[in-house]
Amino acid sequence: MMRLLDNINDPRDLKGLSLAQLKQLAQEIRTEIIQGISRTGGHFAPNLGVVEITIALHSLLDSPRDKIVWDVGHQSYPHKLLTGRRDRFHTIKQLGGISGYCKRSETPHDCWEAGHGSTSIAGALGFARARDLRGGDETVVAVIGDGSLTGGLAYEALNNAGHSHTSLIIILNDNAMSIAPNVGALAKYLGRARSDPRYLWAKQEIEQIVQHLPLGDRIWQAVHRMKDGAKQLLIHGMLFEELGLTYLGPIDGHDIEIIRVTLEQAKRIGGPVLIHAITQKGKGYAPAEANPFKWHATSGFDPETGEPRAKGSGKPTYSKVFAQSLIRLAQKDPKIVAITAAMPDGTGLIDFQKVFPERFYDVGMAEQYAVCFAAGLAAAGKRPVAAIYSTFLQRAYDQVIHDVCVQNLPVVLCLDRGGIAGEDGPTHQGAFDIAYLRCLPNMVVMAPRDDLELQRMLATALRHNGPIAVRYPRATGTGAPILDDPEPLPIGVGEILRDGHDVALVGFGYGVEPALGAADLLAAEGFEAMVVDPRFAKPLDLELLVHAARRCGVLVTIEDGVRMGGFGSGVLELFQDHGLWNVPVLRLGLPDQFIEHGARPLLLQKWGLDAAGVAASVKSFLRNLHLGPSTRARVTAGDEAGQRQRSR
Repeated sequence: MMRLLDNINDPRDLKGLSLAQLKQLAQEIRTEIIQGISRTGGHFAPNLGVVEITIALHSLLDSPRDKIVWDVGHQSYPHKLLTGRRDRFHTIKQLGGISGYCKRSETPHDCWEAGHGSTSIAGALGFARARDLRGGDETVVAVIGDGSLTGGLAYEALNNAGHSHTSLIIILNDNAMSIAPNVGALAKYLGRARSDPRYLWAKQEIEQIVQHLPLGDRIWQAVHRMKDGAKQLLIHGMLFEELGLTYLGPIDGHDIEIIRVTLEQAKRIGGPVLIHAITQKGKGYAPAEANPFKWHATSGFDPETGEPRAKGSGKPTYSKVFAQSLIRLAQKDPKIVAITAAMPDGTGLIDFQKVFPERFYDVGMAEQYAVCFAAGLAAAGKRPVAAIYSTFLQRAYDQVIHDVCVQNLPVVLCLDRGGIAGEDGPTHQGAFDIAYLRCLPNMVVMAPRDDLELQRMLATALRHNGPIAVRYPRATGTGAPILDDPEPLPIGVGEILRDGHDVALVGFGYGVEPALGAADLLAAEGFEAMVVDPRFAKPLDLELLVHAARRCGVLVTIEDGVRMGGFGSGVLELFQDHGLWNVPVLRLGLPDQFIEHGARPLLLQKWGLDAAGVAASVKSFLRNLHLGPSTRARVTAGDEAGQRQRSR
C-alpha cells in the first residue's frame, strides 16, 4: 500500500489533504523517524514530539515564502521529511549526508541554521523586521522549546518582540524537557500554565463579547482592562502578555486541527503572538515516552526492543572518567561544587548529582549564567567545576574574560567534546577552544593524552589558585582505574614519551595518540621521531620545546583544533620570542573552515589527523626540506642536555 509520505516532495503537497489524511501522515512520519534513526542514530525523542506541529505549519503556511525558524534544529526531522529530503533521510548526520540540523545550503525551506539553543526568536524577529521594511506580508514563525526558553537570549528577543509590535508568531513547544528535565522558575511557571486552562477560556469568552461591541476607543480600553483583570485573577503575572505578546494556550500540541485553528487565530490577531503548545517528547515510541531523557539522542537501535545495535568497548568515556574522578576528589574537599548547563548526562555530572545533590547545580540552557555563577561561587570561597561542551562555552566568552579571568578566580572549566565532536557538525565541533582560551591573561589551558592524565589534570586544576581549563575529546579512554588521590602536575611542564633525533612530534591532548602511531610508521622507513606530550597549551614548556627543537632540528605540532591561533601558533610565537628563527615547524590541525558532520574517526582521517595522515604529512614536510632519515638540520650541535630524555 502506497504511503501518503511517499507522495510528499514539497510542503505544497499537503494542501489538498484532509484532516484524516494529515493524521495518517503524522503516523507515517513517526514510523519513518523510528525506522531511520534506528539505523543511523540521531536526535530522536524531540522529533517524535513535534510531528503534528510540523504538519500543521506546512499544511497552513507557504514555505519557503513564509518563514519557519526552528530553534536548535535538532527537532527538524519531520520538517526534513516534508521538504524534499525523504530520499536522503537515511544519510542523516553521516559524512556526506544531510545535516541533523537545519542547513540553508540543503533547501530554501531551511531559512535559519542553529545548533545552539535560544536563537530562534531573535532570528525570526530579524526576518519579520526585514519583511516590514520592504512592505511584505509573509508569515514568520519561530518554534522554540521550553528548554531553549531558559537561555537569556530568548528573553532578550521576547522583550524586543513585545516592544516592536511587529507581526510574529512564536510556538512554544512545551514538553517540560530540554535534554534533561527543565529546571528553574520558568519551568514551574509553565507547569502552572499547563495545569490551568481557565485563562484561555476566560480570554476567549471576553473576545467573543468584544466582537459584538461597537469598536470605540473607550470600549476597547475597557475591554483591555477586563482582559488584564481576568489574566491577573486566573494566572497571576502572565509573563508573556506582560512582555507585550498575545498569549494563546495552552493547547494540545498533538492535535493538528487545534494547532491549525490557533495559527489562523494568531495570524488574524497580528502583532507578536505566542502559542503555548503542550507536547510529549518521544510520542509514538513507548521506550522514548517512558524515558525521554535517555532517548533525546541515540545511536542505532533495534526498533522492536529498543536495544542498541552496537555494543560499546566497555571502556568508560572521558566524560565518565571526569565525573567519577571529581566524585573522589569531592569526597575529600567539601568546597568542590559542580555546575552544568542542562547537560547533566552528557557531561557525566549526573553521577556527581546522585552522590552530592546539594553541591550540584543545573542552571538550564544558560552557559553565560553558569560561568558567571561559578565566578561568584569561587569569590565566596568554593571550588566550582563547570563542565560545559567546548562549543557551548563559546556562548559564555565574555563571562570567562570579564568575570573569571579579570578577577583571577579559581574557576575550573572542563571542556567536554574538545576537538572533533562528530555527527552534530559545524555548530558542535569543539575546534576553537584552544585558540580562544590561550590568549586570555591568567588562564591555564591543558589537555590530557589519556584518561589517567585527565584525573591528574583535574587534581591539578582544583589546587590551582586561578582560572584553569582542561579540554578532552568525545571518546573512550584506556580504562585506567579511578584514583583516590591522583598526583597533580606541575603547571607548564610536559614530557617526552619517545626519544628520537630526526623530527619531534609534539601532540597536544588527543594529538599524542596519532603522534605515537605516526612515529611507528616513520620508524618502519628509518626515521627516528621524538614524541612529546606538552600537556599545556598555556603556559608552554619552554625548556622542553627548545630541547626538542635543538635535538631534532624539525618540529611538528598536532592538535584537533584550528591551526589559526591554536597550540602550534603558540609554539611559533614561543620560538620567535626566543630567537629560534631557523627551526622548521609544521602545524597540523583543522583548517580555517567549519568542519562538516560525520563520524569522528572519519573526520580525523579526512583532515589528516590520524596516524597515517600525520606520518604522510611529516614525510612530505621532510622531503621538502631535503631531509632523510640520516640527515638532520640541527639548530645547534647536540650538547649534553640535548642528548638526554626528559621525563616528568
